[in-house]
Parts: sequence; C-alpha cells; structure tokens
Amino acid sequence: MEVTFIRHAQGEHTVSPPDSLQTIDPALTDYGFWQAARLTDQVKAGPADLLVVSPMRRTLQTASLWSSNARCAKYVHPAVGPRMFPVLDESRAFKCDTPLPVETIQRDFPEFQILTDTGITWHKGINAIPDEAFESIADSFIAWCKSFNKQRVFIVSHDGTITSYRRYLGEIGVTRNDFLGETGWYTLNISCREN
Repeated sequence: MEVTFIRHAQGEHTVSPPDSLQTIDPALTDYGFWQAARLTDQVKAGPADLLVVSPMRRTLQTASLWSSNARCAKYVHPAVGPRMFPVLDESRAFKCDTPLPVETIQRDFPEFQILTDTGITWHKGINAIPDEAFESIADSFIAWCKSFNKQRVFIVSHDGTITSYRRYLGEIGVTRNDFLGETGWYTLNISCREN
C-alpha cells in the first residue's frame, strides 16, 4: 500500500505566531486556498484511492479543493489529527489544534464520512498523548487503511502528525527539520510493515 501524506495549505493560525496559534478553528488564508487548488496539478487522486483527513477546517478545506474531482472514498479520522512533535505536555497545546465538532464537519463538509468510533477522544485527539499510546492508535489506523485493499492512500494532515507517522513507520532520525512545507507531500510504501 502506497501512502502519501500531504500537509495542509497555509492556515490563518500561521500568519502571525505565536499569537495566531491561539486562534480557534482557523481557516485557510487566501494564499492557502491558492496552494490547495494548485496541488491538484501536482498530486493526483482517483476513484480507486482512499483519502483520509484530519478533523480540522484547514485540512478539510485543503482536501476538498484538492480532491474535488477525485471521486474517491473520503473519510475524516482523528488518528491523523494534530500532533505535537516531539510530543509535549497537553498544557503546551495550541488552541488552533482543537478538532472541529462532528456536527460542524457534517454541516460544512458533507462529502466526507466521519469516523467517531475509533477509541480516540474526539475533542482531545492525538495531540499530546504519549508515544506508546500513539503507536497503538497508529497500529489500528494503518490496519483500518489496509482493510480497504486500496493501492493508494492519501492522508491530509499536519507537520507534527506526518513526522510522527514517518517515525512510527520506521524512518530513523526524523526531527522538526523534516516537517513538510505547506501542501508538501511525502510518499512511502508500508506493505512490508507488520501490525
């Protein structure tokens, strides 16, 4: 199974940090909308693929624009929500990383199916959970992805989350220096990893 992680486009929370990181429910900036639309020319998804998105407005907006013509299975899953890398105490979490309520996603992004029965506390997500707990969630998430028997899976997520999965999937020595830029992507094959 080929997995492509895509970082969301520029969000309002990144415009004037650190204050903007306390913005609740930041959307994409105008530039972010342009980045997401441009992504359709660079990474292609099709009807045979699986798309999984973090429960955040900025990732859902990115995914909606990028995949508007893909007609693939589209899911929102908390296992790819925001995650600090390296993980820090929950008191260090930013308000911009608070997952959207399920009802808001259903209303604003009806093209996505929402997975709530995952064993992950929806309003906290995976942002500050210990690495051991994250690995257990990642095991379940990867198994869930594999259950679709798709050759390609696209995951629209966040820099810390993507880097956490890269480390989980066996990449040695990843650091914050390996964070993807806005709408950056990283592809790997995970067919050989045992869960």
